[in-house]
Amino acid sequence: MGDPCGSFGEPCRVYEQEAVRCVVDEAIRPGGLALTAYALSRCVLPEGSRVLDVGCGMGATVAYCRAHGLAAAGVDASDLLLHAGDYDGAALPMARGTGLRLPFAGVCADALFAECSLSLMPSLADALAEFFRVLRPGGWLIVSDLYARSPEHIPLLRALPLACCLSSALSQQTLLVELRAQGFTPVIWEDHSEALKQFAARLIFEHGSLAQFWSAMTAGSLDGDAVQCVVGQAKPGYFLLIARKQA
Repeated sequence: MGDPCGSFGEPCRVYEQEAVRCVVDEAIRPGGLALTAYALSRCVLPEGSRVLDVGCGMGATVAYCRAHGLAAAGVDASDLLLHAGDYDGAALPMARGTGLRLPFAGVCADALFAECSLSLMPSLADALAEFFRVLRPGGWLIVSDLYARSPEHIPLLRALPLACCLSSALSQQTLLVELRAQGFTPVIWEDHSEALKQFAARLIFEHGSLAQFWSAMTAGSLDGDAVQCVVGQAKPGYFLLIARKQA
């Protein structure tokens, strides 16, 4: 596979790594399905609504939505994660794809999830434009992801030789400005950094420290203490954003 965290310009492989998957459930992200359920409760989605999950991983959100009466499908760039998704033997409607070129017709979805995936996309503007294309007017965009609470240190994150949502973390202002530019109206922005703290606590319990986790993630190719020093300066947080496509 090469560099376990990828390299510049390559897809993120962090969520394929056992160093992460061994400490989380099938959702593989801070907040898990509890945050997914909360986000859905803040939207108006009648039974049968069409939902897309971009960066669906093993399909946890797709399975949850379908169990709650929604017509959900997902895409992910990782064949490994797509093939790992097995919910009581039920084949979920998931396919290989990226957020910059979704294999769906325009104006086909009532809601779109991007949970810990938007920050991984090479172009924020292009990803949001593609989301806009597939959503119906008034459709819901639901994003949960990492963000830098000290945005002045974002250049330090970008300089890390890691391809992951942390090194690509956005600032709140950048995301909100680009959302409006692409035709979305933000409805909710909430800080859920406590979910990230709990996620980090599980990593620490498994690996001994976050520095040792970063060393494990990179097979010892990076100084975990140096990586964690940069991370600490950027003060990463976790957010939930809900926006609507303008009519």
